[in-house]
Amino acid sequence: MKHQDGFIEYIEQSIKDNWDLNALTDYKGRTLQYKDVARKIAKFHIVLESAGIQPGDKIAVCGRNSANWAVTFLSAVTYGAVIVPILHEFKADNIHHIVNHSEAKLLFVGDQVWENLNEDAMPLLKGIGCINNFTILVSRCEQLTYATEHRNEIYGKLYPKNFRCEHINYYKPSPEDLIIINYTSGTTGYSKGVMLPCRSVWSNIAYCYEMRPLNAGDAVVSMLPLGHVFGMVYDFLYGFSAGAHLWFLTRMPSPKIIAQSFSEIKPKLISCVPLIVEKIIKKEVLPKVDNRIGRLLLRVPFINDKIKNDARKAAMEIFGNNFEDIIIGGAPFNADIETFLKRINFPYNIVYGMTECAPVICSSKWRDLKKGSCGKAATRMEVKIDSPDPEIIAGEIICRGENVMIGYYKNQEATEQIIDKNGWLHTGDMATMDKNGFVTIRGRCKNLLLNSSGQNIYPEEIESKLNNMMYVAESLIVMQNDKLVALIYPDFDDAFAHGLQQADVEKQMETNRIELNQMLPAYSQVVKVKIHFEEFEKTAKKSIKRFMYQDIK
Repeated sequence: MKHQDGFIEYIEQSIKDNWDLNALTDYKGRTLQYKDVARKIAKFHIVLESAGIQPGDKIAVCGRNSANWAVTFLSAVTYGAVIVPILHEFKADNIHHIVNHSEAKLLFVGDQVWENLNEDAMPLLKGIGCINNFTILVSRCEQLTYATEHRNEIYGKLYPKNFRCEHINYYKPSPEDLIIINYTSGTTGYSKGVMLPCRSVWSNIAYCYEMRPLNAGDAVVSMLPLGHVFGMVYDFLYGFSAGAHLWFLTRMPSPKIIAQSFSEIKPKLISCVPLIVEKIIKKEVLPKVDNRIGRLLLRVPFINDKIKNDARKAAMEIFGNNFEDIIIGGAPFNADIETFLKRINFPYNIVYGMTECAPVICSSKWRDLKKGSCGKAATRMEVKIDSPDPEIIAGEIICRGENVMIGYYKNQEATEQIIDKNGWLHTGDMATMDKNGFVTIRGRCKNLLLNSSGQNIYPEEIESKLNNMMYVAESLIVMQNDKLVALIYPDFDDAFAHGLQQADVEKQMETNRIELNQMLPAYSQVVKVKIHFEEFEKTAKKSIKRFMYQDIK
């Protein structure tokens, strides 16, 4: 890959080079070869052109991972449109907001997402299409309707002797051109659209090549949501650029599904969140190695060679026994599991990043990786610790380079808060850095919470909803044992004035919790309410002193 090549050149060249190879497969479903993808893109472009879509217009996509999701994404970016991927777990009002805020002209949705949407809440759209079969669900444009219904006929006239490699000539954006807007959060008041330019996506794909080259035909399993930049870049865009055969599980990647599908697929590249690896080690590997002591193996300082070999063999087999390393990112990794993997010489790698860097900030090859660290600065990135003594005193991780976003869409104030005048992006994470450049994350200096599935959770968003509920004076959302807990200071005066007793107030808080969860995505559900009997301590600016309440039991 040449430095001057852009992200779209990767896509175009891969299609041409791998024309007859398998490209995209829905597990237990159909397979598209690279030439099939090219032809679907050509038909997609016919529809976009007929609907009056211009380079730079926004196209949103929201649905479960699938071959057609990938085709939608590729069709949009190769046309010159800006793609807006939306996590399918988001509630309807969040999806409506993102579609409107991004000014998307078209929306493509999976049928399960579509059931809960209201087209009247998205007035700027020219149309809504179904990812499953590329039919039009809503059309507000006659040309869009006609082109969708007659795309095969138009395609046949344009390419009477069939569509071939030489017909491909995709839109080539400049390095600074916007190509993706990825929303970091799904709640209306706090959604921020991360603007990722071509250079950022290109640099991340190039880094994947440098770290672990894939060969054409290698299998890649896409487990992470494509709407999340980690899965979008590491699995999908890198895999497709390399001529790999991408498999979409189209379902939740439970240990059972992984064991079943990976033995068949035998993936060369695997990337996932820590929770998946942790579950597999605890549920599938340790019991097979030694039923008597099971999880105790995680804490045993010395493991004999036979147990080590048996554990490594079991772990390798569950993941298909054909991979070079497993890339783990998106959330903190359990220290006991990491120590165990190091002991058995299991090939894992940690990636640290954020959506704003599409996503890579730090990583290292697994044989070099310092335990407990997230590696060193990625190629084309500078990383510093804002601390007087970065080796000893934790400071905020700041970074700059090719991977960094342009800014937040239509939010200059938030952009200026995170990227300073010298181009350094302030991550909000606290870390130390040793003399060799290995970065070890120590904690978070922002309020951002991260669950074990790698989802960003902004407590203020949940609190703003909760504080509007019956008899709630103020609240704090904290993470305990990877679960969200609501600390609530009720408005006792109001409640007692309405004839409630303390037991009634507690019942009302539980009712509030159930109602609150109906408004939140699955990954940010609140599992418990704890009553606080006095007002929370506050700063001079009347902000709650969060640090005082993180460890309340």
